[in-house]
Amino acid sequence: MSKKAKLEHSEFSGEFEDDGVTVLVDIYRPAGTQNDWRMDVVSEEDDVTSWEEAFTTDKDAWEEFLATVEKDGIRTFLESDDPAVH
Repeated sequence: MSKKAKLEHSEFSGEFEDDGVTVLVDIYRPAGTQNDWRMDVVSEEDDVTSWEEAFTTDKDAWEEFLATVEKDGIRTFLESDDPAVH
């Protein structure tokens, strides 16, 4: 039986609201490591958007999220026919 790895969540993680849409931004890495950060965005309907590449810093991940919202709009994280991967 394998143990589930503990995660360290960035201070940038949390709810983000724009244009009447709220999503949960989760920026994380394995606890106790200096590994790169991963990012998922979860909609109110539990649609998950994951980034394939990791980020050197949690701030880099946060800035990528903000740039995506600026470019594509918050609704890009809502349900679509294809699973969202950035």
